[in-house]
Amino acid sequence: MPTSSSFLGFPTDLADGRVPRAIIFGAGYGSTYPGEDSSGYVSAANAIRAASQDDAGLVEHWDFDLGGPLFGGGPASCTDIGDIATTMHDNAGNRAGIEAKTREILVSPAVPILLGGDDSVVIPFLAGFAEHGPVWILQIDAHIDWRDELHGERFGYSSPMRRASEMPHVAGMVQVGLRSVGSARLPEIEAAQHYGSRFVTAREVHAIGVDAALRHIPAGARVVVTLDCDGLDPGIMPGVAARTPGGLTYTQVIDLIAGVGQRARIVGFDLVEFYPPADIDGLTAQTASRLLVNAIGTIVRHE
Repeated sequence: MPTSSSFLGFPTDLADGRVPRAIIFGAGYGSTYPGEDSSGYVSAANAIRAASQDDAGLVEHWDFDLGGPLFGGGPASCTDIGDIATTMHDNAGNRAGIEAKTREILVSPAVPILLGGDDSVVIPFLAGFAEHGPVWILQIDAHIDWRDELHGERFGYSSPMRRASEMPHVAGMVQVGLRSVGSARLPEIEAAQHYGSRFVTAREVHAIGVDAALRHIPAGARVVVTLDCDGLDPGIMPGVAARTPGGLTYTQVIDLIAGVGQRARIVGFDLVEFYPPADIDGLTAQTASRLLVNAIGTIVRHE
């Protein structure tokens, strides 16, 4: 899908020879389940880019989320290279393309930021860190995503954390925002617990604060943050396929992002499961844009 404008008007190529601190790219398709139409996710990245345009002229203004301008008063250091080519049901091809682009960005070196797409794009994104480990994962999600397979597909949106647990370069994971019910059955819960995943429910964060999750991340660790939009409450992010009440607030999520940057180091970030057909008045796109700003600001501030 062509990109009409870049996120916040950032440069769209690396022609000037400068290495940015972060590089954004989109991927509309990952590994789709047989007979399922995942085309509703394809416009997500561009919807977020479009929502950012109102703030494009304000990059140098004071940002109260970050305690200063986005780039801390320095030059802009983020590039948006647009969406890579993906095709619905070309599961192996899509995974290969996402992983290859992630590896390419990490060699640059810059922090890759992926805009999905459903949660299946997370698997090849994480696989791209194979030569840049060990990494920890902070997953913000309503669900644990530990299905071994569904409808014969092992790389779909119900399985990203299960596949991540099998990657030698993944040292551990913290899963935060969990609530209600989803695809998880007792065997998936037991498998995740046996692996050593740290579960942090949304209720724990509401009661204790974000330290309920951050305390499980080792100081100085290299962390990939994977943010499923349904991890937030649908009152602020309604544009998801599985609305679940009781989710995290905007402030809690940006505090998690900032907390990781202070305690450890964000080396990768993805935002997935934004489903534009379900959005209301562009609210999800706007919130996603602000979350992305916070991720970029944190990455720039904590090199």
